[in-house]
Amino acid sequence: MIEIKGLTKTYGVGNKTINALNGIDLRINSGMFGLLGPNGAGKTTFMRILAGIVNPSSGFVKINGFDLTTESGKHQIKSMLGYLPQELGMYTELTAIQFVDYMAILKGIDDSRKRNQRVHEVLEMVGLAKESNRKIKGFSGGMKRRVGIAQALVNNPKLLIVDEPTAGLDPEERIRFRNLLVNLATDRVVLLSTHIVEDIGQTCRDLAILAKGQILFRGSPTELTKAAENHVWTLTMQGMEKPNHDLTVVSMLHLAEGTQYRLVGSNAKDYANAQPAQPGLEDGYVWLMKQSNQMVEMI
Repeated sequence: MIEIKGLTKTYGVGNKTINALNGIDLRINSGMFGLLGPNGAGKTTFMRILAGIVNPSSGFVKINGFDLTTESGKHQIKSMLGYLPQELGMYTELTAIQFVDYMAILKGIDDSRKRNQRVHEVLEMVGLAKESNRKIKGFSGGMKRRVGIAQALVNNPKLLIVDEPTAGLDPEERIRFRNLLVNLATDRVVLLSTHIVEDIGQTCRDLAILAKGQILFRGSPTELTKAAENHVWTLTMQGMEKPNHDLTVVSMLHLAEGTQYRLVGSNAKDYANAQPAQPGLEDGYVWLMKQSNQMVEMI
């Protein structure tokens, strides 16, 4: 459904040229697709290009056969697109139903009867039907995100783009939001951009990792996890001693007998009491970033 070839985006800052995206090739089919990467990787630039907000410097993007680099193609794509940016500006003095109705008008849903029906449908879909007449300013962060999803869904898009949707949410709202996205992906493409590994692992069967504007990995969460096999260890150390810096600390647990580290690296065998551990998705991500010299030392 989405075909991307040679996609680049450069910005001029003073006398410098910044390559936000550097030759991305990607094909995305229906269902839930995860775009994972650290802050500053180029994820938001990529999403904004797909949403038609930013023009690429070179390359092309086709969605359902429509070319995003042409004005006619961009118009067709916007009619099938729902977008929830990382920061969605809202008129907080409006109620949820007023705001979603306003966004529906902006998206060209002119028939008032059909628009009213659709607004109520999407608010029901995101679990806000009983709160629809409350002003947004009184909503929690998670409820505001659900209003954001409602406005993105009001035109019944075939492609839904969400950028860092669970950042800052409490655990209950994160779970609720992830489940909502999975349900929405049954009959459309949902493109989830995040730096939270757990969100990808709980929702996506297909993912790509973006770092410094380049695709480092494309595959399933299982394949990413397997990449770290034989490179994950647990190690308990006494006092203030720490593992050497060729090993990346994924987690630490203070025990009565010392500090237990979960480590990713290739040389933990230097420690006699290091024990091999079964890798998880986060370990696979850390190992991949280490291999590509993208990992910042954590301790």
